[in-house]
Amino acid sequence: MKIAFVGKGGSGKTTLSSLFIRHLATTGAPVVAIDADINQHLGAALGLEEEQAAALPAMGDQLRLIKDYLRGTNPRIASADTMIKTTPPGEGSRLLRLNEDNPVYDVCAHPVELDGGTVRLMVTGPFTDADLGVACYHSKTGAVELFLNHLVDGRDEYVVVDMTAGSDSFASGLFTRFDITFLVAEPTRKGVSVYRQYKQYARDFGVVLRVVGNKVQGQDDLDFLRAEVGDDLLVTVGHSDWVRAMEKGRPPRFELLEDANRRALQLLQVTADATYELRDWHRYTQQMVHFHLKNAASWGNERTGVDLAAQVDPGFVLGEDVATPA
Repeated sequence: MKIAFVGKGGSGKTTLSSLFIRHLATTGAPVVAIDADINQHLGAALGLEEEQAAALPAMGDQLRLIKDYLRGTNPRIASADTMIKTTPPGEGSRLLRLNEDNPVYDVCAHPVELDGGTVRLMVTGPFTDADLGVACYHSKTGAVELFLNHLVDGRDEYVVVDMTAGSDSFASGLFTRFDITFLVAEPTRKGVSVYRQYKQYARDFGVVLRVVGNKVQGQDDLDFLRAEVGDDLLVTVGHSDWVRAMEKGRPPRFELLEDANRRALQLLQVTADATYELRDWHRYTQQMVHFHLKNAASWGNERTGVDLAAQVDPGFVLGEDVATPA
């Protein structure tokens, strides 16, 4: 299951996504956690020291390796230089599975030991001095989009992505790559404004969007969120002494998380699992092709010097029954 956490800056989406990752780890399921936020705080939220988190290998720095591996023997892709962030898989492409070893994981995934088990953590990497003034952050999240476009995940397998804040996700097709998107909203006008924007932009793409109310302190906050987001409100989360200790770098054992917050995480998992029955691999493949053709016409053809529309394999549909070539 592919799961995104979004929300405005400061809403608590990184904290909640890290709690959800910790919860999933207790189930023993395969979990890949991806930090796709420009602020890159997920590693620290999962218990890494700041120096460890800063030293994690960035997916954006390994684009050539990622592209070379994923293109495999696909005859429609002449070289890694002609692949862009939206290049879809086709016959001969190498596909990724969550519970496997491969060169992409070898280079980009860092195992993180949590109370309940081990998860693989991947990061897009922060802005560098070389990026300032000449690049946008979506040049880094392109590695995540390629990863998800070539990923075949099944029931009880989880990819959890901490997305960039606000509605910046809509600068690419990345927002369509998930089975469900949890939008973390505070009970404020600014908090729900991101929800309205996300809801509007995603309305034509079949995005399953549910709201997690955060920093809810009483009935008035709950009533406000219910009035503003309606049935999209899934659950609310309040103050947590466990989280406060975690933010100080001294997290207790995860089993000591407050019962109400533990039940909230369980509800997130149940809700995510329920979207498995809604999966439409044909639509998923069509959407990646749609955004690939848009990017090709907008800038990709000019940058690579080739007609990127020719990379589309019209007979290929990604799905759990698609074999990965050796």
